[in-house]
Amino acid sequence: MTITTLVPQTLLGPLLQSFFTEHLCSHKRVSPRTIESYRDTFRLLLQYLQAKTAKKPSALSIADLDAPVILSFLESLEQQRHNQAQSRNVRLTAIRCFFRLVALRDPASAGVATRVLAIPLKRTNQRLVGYLTRPEIDAILAANNLSEWSGRRDHVLLLTLYNTGARVSEIISLDQKQFSFGTKSFVQFNGKGRKERSVPLRCRRPERIVVKQNEK
Repeated sequence: MTITTLVPQTLLGPLLQSFFTEHLCSHKRVSPRTIESYRDTFRLLLQYLQAKTAKKPSALSIADLDAPVILSFLESLEQQRHNQAQSRNVRLTAIRCFFRLVALRDPASAGVATRVLAIPLKRTNQRLVGYLTRPEIDAILAANNLSEWSGRRDHVLLLTLYNTGARVSEIISLDQKQFSFGTKSFVQFNGKGRKERSVPLRCRRPERIVVKQNEK
C-alpha cells in the first residue's frame, strides 16, 4: 500500500508581498518605474487568474501559476489586449524575476518555478530607428506660439528633447539644479539603470531653458 503525502500549497500572497516590499526595493534596489511596470504585470495576471479560476487573489497558490497558465496569460495579452511581442516579453520578464525568488524561498515550489523560468522570450524584429532632419526640427520648433505661455512651454520641452536626446520620463522629472550654465553648458541626467550622464546643451542661448521653466 502506497501512502501519498500531500504537500501543503504555498499561498501566493505572502511571497508576492515580499517580492515587492523587500526583494525589489531592498535587495535589488530597482527604480520606481521598474516597480510600477512589475506591479502592472501582476495586476493584469491576478485579474486574469481570477476570471479563469474564480479564485480571489488572496486564495491563489503558487501552483495556480504553473507554466501552462502563464503561457495562456501571455497569449491573452497578445490576442485580447493586442500587445506586441515586446510588451509580452516585458510581462514575462517580471514574472520570471518573481519566480527566481520563489525558487529560493519555497523549495516545494521549485518545480513550478523551473517550468516558468523555462518559458522563452519571443524573438522580435529590430526596427530601423527613424529620425527628423534639421529643417524638420526647425519647422517643429517654429510652430510654437511664443507669445503664449503654453507655446513657450512646448518650445522649451521640444528644444531640450532635441538638444539632449533624453527620454520623455527624464525630461518631465528634470529639476532646475540639474542644469549647469557657463563656458560649457550641460544638463545632468539620472537615467535608466541608475546611470548618470552629462549632456551638453547645444542651443544658442541655453540659459533660456531655465528662464522659460520658471514662467508660470
